[in-house]
Amino acid sequence: MGKKKLRPEPESLELAPVGVDSHAHLDLVDFDDDRETILARAKATGISEILNVFLGPDAYEKNHALFDAHPEVSFILGVHPNEADTLTDDALERMRTHFKGSSRLKGVGEIGLDYYWDRVSAEVQKEAFVKQLDLARELDLPVIIHSRDANDDCVAILEENGFRGYPVLWHCFGAGLELAQPLVDNGWHISIPGPITFRKTDDLQAAVARIPFDRLLIETDCPFLAPEPWRGKRNHPALVSFTAKRIAEIKGRSVDDIWQIAGDNARRFFGL
Repeated sequence: MGKKKLRPEPESLELAPVGVDSHAHLDLVDFDDDRETILARAKATGISEILNVFLGPDAYEKNHALFDAHPEVSFILGVHPNEADTLTDDALERMRTHFKGSSRLKGVGEIGLDYYWDRVSAEVQKEAFVKQLDLARELDLPVIIHSRDANDDCVAILEENGFRGYPVLWHCFGAGLELAQPLVDNGWHISIPGPITFRKTDDLQAAVARIPFDRLLIETDCPFLAPEPWRGKRNHPALVSFTAKRIAEIKGRSVDDIWQIAGDNARRFFGL
């Protein structure tokens, strides 16, 4: 039997401490056993900031104290489209109160539409989406979009509600130029996840090649979607370095350049 091939570790890229993971779910139970170790490893890999996304006010109220000792972690809060039926008037008001009460909350998200699952009707999802867009505009906060099998409707709702030119970040982008171009034309930002490292992603790679440098962010969406060479394993912020490496190859730049550019874009977008 041959020797098992060792996967390279993210620390091996020796990146400067300027990287940003723009979308993580470190409050989930997947990290309960080693959250502190994961955060220390992110720092050792060159990550200076992480945006942790809380899926609804209950999750925020229960878990935000997990990061009291970690000022490098900022927060995003929103009701996911698959839970749109939980956005009661009380939940919306609690979100408003939290945003006004914490400078660590940097954006409203992940919000949008998800037609892949049919747990919540499209109409209920759209209503929750618009309510949270209104909240973001009221509070002058960026918006982080979740769209699955619903890109046309998501773009249309954003446009119809006057969000052209507004700080909008398309989370976990996985499409081609047919979506990337209207996002760029509307002045929005695009966050690239681990699947850019997978084989048979020609459309996504073509889109990444054309996305302007000043609109580009990177993310893990951890614990999901680990990049190669860790595909299928639990994702965590340090692994976003491999996403940056693949983007650098596609765009003909050094990984250090992409690491810096994407980090600077995230800091500007979220006001870090």
